[in-house]
Amino acid sequence: MSNRRQLFIKNVLFLERFIIVFFTVSMIGLYGLNVIVREITPQYASLFAWIDEASRILMVWVVFLSIGIAFDRGRHIAMTTFINSFSNKNFLYFGKIIDLLGFVFSLYCIWLGFKITIFVFNSGQVSPTLNIPMFVLYVAPTLGFLLISIRYALSFLNFKNRFNLKHNSMENIKVNE
Repeated sequence: MSNRRQLFIKNVLFLERFIIVFFTVSMIGLYGLNVIVREITPQYASLFAWIDEASRILMVWVVFLSIGIAFDRGRHIAMTTFINSFSNKNFLYFGKIIDLLGFVFSLYCIWLGFKITIFVFNSGQVSPTLNIPMFVLYVAPTLGFLLISIRYALSFLNFKNRFNLKHNSMENIKVNE
């Protein structure tokens, strides 16, 4: 892979991780502030009602953006016993089938997420306390599945082969070594 492509992918992955960490820390900080305000000065709790909604929106974004990172690190659901029963040659073919099916499924989820996002956008719905357009919430699944579809494509095209070690997936489920 060319250096420019590698640098671009590296920067996208860094940005992805940075956004996930930023959203997670923001969510924890905001929710912690909300708890403190409710406990210390309950008369001001209604002024911070927006934090619950902001935390929920941030949680949705964190979950969908984290799908790709979980996939990259092998921290997703896998049928390791079944997959590890294949010979090395068949394992690589099966891996390509998994990548292709995962890519097609991700494209379907992108299409579905885009349709829902457009529907909510056209409805003009806004959040009750933050008063932001609700379609922002529905962009998260679309973007999350776009990022994982890119990962499936990179694996399928051998730019990043996640199936190069047959027992890679087993290492992720071992607890005590």
